Amino acid sequence: MKSRVLVLGAGFGGMELSTLLSEALGEKADVTVIEKGDAFVFGYSKIDVMFGRLTPEAVRLPYRNFVKPGVRLVKETITAIDPVARRVTTTDGSYEADFLVVALGADYDLAATPGLAEDGNEFYSVAGAGRVREVLPKFSKGPAVVGVCGFPFKCPPAPSECALMLHHYLAKRGVRGACDITLVLPLSSPMPASADVSAALIAAFAETGIKLLLGRSVKALEPGRKVAVLDDGTELPYALHLGVPKHQVPKPVLESGMAENGWVPITLRTMETRFPEVYAIGDGAATGLPKAGSFAESAARAVASSILAKLGIGEAKPNTGTGSCLVEFGDGRLSWADLDFLTGPKLTSVFHPPSLAGRAHKEQFGASRTARWFGR
Repeated sequence: MKSRVLVLGAGFGGMELSTLLSEALGEKADVTVIEKGDAFVFGYSKIDVMFGRLTPEAVRLPYRNFVKPGVRLVKETITAIDPVARRVTTTDGSYEADFLVVALGADYDLAATPGLAEDGNEFYSVAGAGRVREVLPKFSKGPAVVGVCGFPFKCPPAPSECALMLHHYLAKRGVRGACDITLVLPLSSPMPASADVSAALIAAFAETGIKLLLGRSVKALEPGRKVAVLDDGTELPYALHLGVPKHQVPKPVLESGMAENGWVPITLRTMETRFPEVYAIGDGAATGLPKAGSFAESAARAVASSILAKLGIGEAKPNTGTGSCLVEFGDGRLSWADLDFLTGPKLTSVFHPPSLAGRAHKEQFGASRTARWFGR
C-alpha cells in the first residue's frame, strides 16, 4: 500500500502524528502537513498573554523550526476537502493522499452569540487574548462576567482559570473590592471528568467570592444595556465580559460532508471516520472526551499505529483516551488530573491537589513537547 499521508492542521494532534510517522519511517515517510498559521502556541499560554505574564510573541513556536525526516509542512489555507477522493484543495493548489487525517481543531463562531463580537472580549484565540490584555488595565469597578456561550468547548477548566486569575489580578491592583465576578458554565461542575478538581475549584471560588452559575450559557450580549442574557432568560449586568465563543469545526470540514451537528463522527477506538482511510483527531472529532491537547496526542498515537499497521509495520493499537487537564488557581498554585477514559471499564482520575510545586509539572509538559517537536 502507498504511504502518502496528508495531515490537516499542526496542533497537538498533527504535530504528534507526523512526528510518530517520521520516527517509524524516517526519510521513507511521505507526510505532508497543511497549516494556515506560522507558529504553534500552547493553549494555556493564552492565559499568560491575557494577564500580562508573557507577550504574544513570546509564546509562539515558529513552524519553520519543525523539521522531521520524511515530513513536509506547508503554510497554506485549506478551501475544500473531498473525503471520498481524499483530496484537499488549498489557496495554492491541491493534494491527494492514501491516508487523510483531519486535525484542524475547532473554530469560534462569534456570530452565533449576538453582541459577543462587539463587546464580548473573547479570550480563546491568541489575538483575542492579546486584545483582552489591553482591556483589563482599564477595568477597576463593577460586575465582571466570565461567560461560556456553548458546549462543547476546548479546555474545560480554562473559564474557571480565567475567573480565578481575574480575582488575583484585581486584588493585586487593589480594586477587587469594587468588582464582582460571576462565572457562567454550561456544565454540571467546573470539571466533570474530575470530582476532586471540581471540588478544589468550588472551594477556591467560595474563598475568593466568585459566583458560579452551572448548567447555563450566555446566549446574547446587549452592549447598549451592558447585559448578558443567559439561556434561561436570566440577565446579568456587566461592566466587563470575558467570553468563550461557541465552537464548531472549520468551514471546509463543515462543507465536506464529514461533520454532523458541528463535529466529525468517529469510531472512538480507532479515530476512523465513515470514509475509508480518513481519520479525525483533536478538537474537531466528536469523541465525548475533553477537548484538550494531550487527548489529541493519545488519538494521534492510535492513528499512527493504524496507518503503520496498514503499511505492514506493527499492530494497530486502540485509542487509550488518556490525557491530563492542568488548572491554574491564579495565586501561583497549579493542580491537574491525569485521566484515563478508555483503557479500563470506567473513567479513572488521579488528582494532584493545587500546589506551588505543580508549576514545575506544567513547565515540564510544555518543555517536553517543545523539545520533541521543535528541537528546543
